[in-house]
Amino acid sequence: MDDDHVQQDGQDGQDGQPEQRTGISRKKLLKVALAAVPLPMVLGGVALARDARTTQEPLVPTPYCDDGDDPTPQQTEGPYFKPNSPLRTSLLEPGTKGTRLTVSGYVFGLACRPIANALLDFWQADVNGAYDNVGFRFRGHQFTDANGAFKLETIVPGLYPGRTRHIHVKVQAPNQRILTTQLYFPGEPRNQTDSIFNPALLMNVRQDGNAKQGTFDFVLNVRQQPNPTGEPTGGPSQPGGTWAAGTDYKTGDQVTYGGDTYRCLQPHTARAGWEPPSVPALWQRV
Repeated sequence: MDDDHVQQDGQDGQDGQPEQRTGISRKKLLKVALAAVPLPMVLGGVALARDARTTQEPLVPTPYCDDGDDPTPQQTEGPYFKPNSPLRTSLLEPGTKGTRLTVSGYVFGLACRPIANALLDFWQADVNGAYDNVGFRFRGHQFTDANGAFKLETIVPGLYPGRTRHIHVKVQAPNQRILTTQLYFPGEPRNQTDSIFNPALLMNVRQDGNAKQGTFDFVLNVRQQPNPTGEPTGGPSQPGGTWAAGTDYKTGDQVTYGGDTYRCLQPHTARAGWEPPSVPALWQRV
């Protein structure tokens, strides 16, 4: 039996109000397409809240904080959540089996400003698709840093009947309501048959040697004052090097940043918050 049940249209959204469906955005169409694309081809569609914004008005909660997508999807926690998980950024333990996976990103509020000290509580199946309901294997919580950033070290979860691959997470800004949701992997065949799967919750995932790297940004229903400069914030300040915001980069370009050299993975125009260490979907350290 599935561990989850699907949330139907019209149920309450994150703020307790019925979710309102809006027009299909450019990114939503792209993510639907990515759901069916084999993983080695997935290099486009950066799932980042640091994308271009056209106004300084507070935005509805979306995974991108920029272009009018539906509110950040909630999903059921399922029967396998356990409170009091250990505080840790790595779920790896000695002897852990499975493909290594790093998931990184930021937590933002409605004005696209980062939220420091936001709680993220992750739990997932092991390589065989089993949850540890006795101890705390593949369970752990952490807090975002001063820039609103998080990083999780884990493995690609295994499959079990009725579900596609997914990672559970609860995200909570200090003294605010909890967002419970799930993160998904592009190119998974079961994405097409899993009744709970939502393409708006697809991570960007790329191969990194024998491991994988994923990125995803959360936007919570937390009201904020807009950034007076109109620029998204959340990435580290530039510590020197040849990388520069506003520059058009193409695949294969190399830059230096913070004493390291990075190779561009896909064409883009650099923006504040997209510094190479912050966006492994765009830059690979060489």
